[in-house]
Amino acid sequence: MTDKPAKKGINYQRAWSEARELIWRHRKSLSIGLGLMLVNRLAGLVLPGSSKWLIDNVLAKHRGDLLIPIALLAGVAVLLQAVTTYALSQVVSIAGQQAITDLRMSVQKHVLHLPVSYFDSTKTGVLISRIMTDAEGVRNLVGTGLIQLIGGLLTAVIGIGVLFALNWRLTAIMLVVLLSFGFLMAVAFSRLRPLFRERSVLNAEVTGRLAESVGGVRILKVYVAEKREEERFGEGVMRLFDNVRKSITGTSLVGAGATVIVGAIGVLMIVVGGRSIINGTMTLGGLVMYIFFVGLVAAPLIQIASVGTQISEAFAGLDRIRELRDMPTEDQQDEGRKGMSEINGRVEFQDVSFSYTPGVQVLKGVSFVADAGSTTALVGSSGSGKSTLIGLVMAFNRPDSGEIKIDDQPLLDVRLRDYRSQLGVVLQDNFLFDGSIKENIAFARPNATDEQIREVSHIAHCDEFINGFEHGYDTIVGERGVKLSGGQRQRVAIARAILADPRILILDEATSSLDSESEALIRDGLQSLRHGRTTFVIAHRLSTIESADQILVLEGGEIVERGTHRQLIALNGRYRQLYDKQYGMERDRFVNPGEDFTPADPSAMDELAVARPPSRAL
Repeated sequence: MTDKPAKKGINYQRAWSEARELIWRHRKSLSIGLGLMLVNRLAGLVLPGSSKWLIDNVLAKHRGDLLIPIALLAGVAVLLQAVTTYALSQVVSIAGQQAITDLRMSVQKHVLHLPVSYFDSTKTGVLISRIMTDAEGVRNLVGTGLIQLIGGLLTAVIGIGVLFALNWRLTAIMLVVLLSFGFLMAVAFSRLRPLFRERSVLNAEVTGRLAESVGGVRILKVYVAEKREEERFGEGVMRLFDNVRKSITGTSLVGAGATVIVGAIGVLMIVVGGRSIINGTMTLGGLVMYIFFVGLVAAPLIQIASVGTQISEAFAGLDRIRELRDMPTEDQQDEGRKGMSEINGRVEFQDVSFSYTPGVQVLKGVSFVADAGSTTALVGSSGSGKSTLIGLVMAFNRPDSGEIKIDDQPLLDVRLRDYRSQLGVVLQDNFLFDGSIKENIAFARPNATDEQIREVSHIAHCDEFINGFEHGYDTIVGERGVKLSGGQRQRVAIARAILADPRILILDEATSSLDSESEALIRDGLQSLRHGRTTFVIAHRLSTIESADQILVLEGGEIVERGTHRQLIALNGRYRQLYDKQYGMERDRFVNPGEDFTPADPSAMDELAVARPPSRAL
């Protein structure tokens, strides 16, 4: 069993910074809301306040002339309460929902601009929770929550003032009881806040695991792992349940405490209030009014307890959001860097080293030059550093040492947005979005014409299967392109890369999901597309890289061989081992007729079976 990470407390300084910005941004609606709340609460005092006049004057003294004025005043107050309550919901509640929407969009925008390394180390469910769930709590700050809290405090203060005027002795005793209740509330909040923070984290973990299991349901079924996944999900849900159970217990204790306090105050009023009437220091109308105002004071206190918990939850969410916002985006890191105009595409690595984990180098002193318009193929066994090298070309990571230059300009000195706008990729995992085939092909150029889309589809041989669909280019591909075959998804991804018209093209297993016939069909299209573009290719089938201008053979993060296909075959080294393993003796005789062949290292065959450099062969 793995150790649980230490729980982090709420950084209130960070959370308050986020809350202060929100409150200031919505200051207009909050100010109107506070004004409406003030009118609403003052109007709410009229009806209980009129009870003393009704009993002591109208009923006791038979002052019928006061009956209609008192009734009219109470009616106007009730109508005013109704109008302000409706206005509050329209002004404040809608503003709160608008704040949630704005915050979600803002956080999502920030997240999408974070470096790729952040996504590599953060679960999808956590990110979804940050964007969707954590933002929910702001309604308690810029929505009705904060207004209700202030309104409750205002009502309590006015109510206590009236109670002191009616019977200061009874009120003094009652305040002691209420202050004790306040102390218990403070203790309860200190215990509940960490629970609310932990709940969001647990919910993110459970949601993330659920998303993984649903997304990988085919692998789940193939390996008959449903039971294991049920158990793992069940463990997460039970941890979430335990957190909710503790939260419910805590809030229930707060509610029970409030009931006890109200009961104690009721007993005090019976004893002390009854004696005050007998002694003549308090009228019957005064006692009735006192009872009403005690209710007006107690109700806000209970409401404050509820809203206080909600605001604590909101601060926990805002703390996590601010923690996310404090991470610099790629655009922020690029401030002060030079813009980049259209490039020729010359790529140079100068003694580049890189490690994901400190002390464990994945690339070691890699140096090479890929001239503009040339094709560079990467070959090597699994884990040799091919994908890492491609990640550096795409600027997903920065080298630990050494330098990468684009057209003799250090990549570290240019804006990533300008550079990446000139890249085209076909990744090994061909990700398609849930939309039409047309939308997926035009993803890199949303304004592309139908003619341009059809042209690139023809080059990638997409039109052969698209024309067979009932809805043609408007066919919906489903989540991650699940409604298309692997080969169809790959051809759509290739068409997408062609339409991007990149200066640097990266092909990661571009034809891995195609059968031999389909591969042959699109190879000519990829070959023609390569002209004039700097291309990096990682291909499982070495036949796809025989025409490359240079082939880099990587092992253990180092380039151990480099040259053209013929040069490396003649070298009779590592590349020759990999090549012979894949194509065997007959292929070798075809390349070098009349020459006997003996595999230099039969064990290399196993390594070639897993050699899969991220291919880019346009």
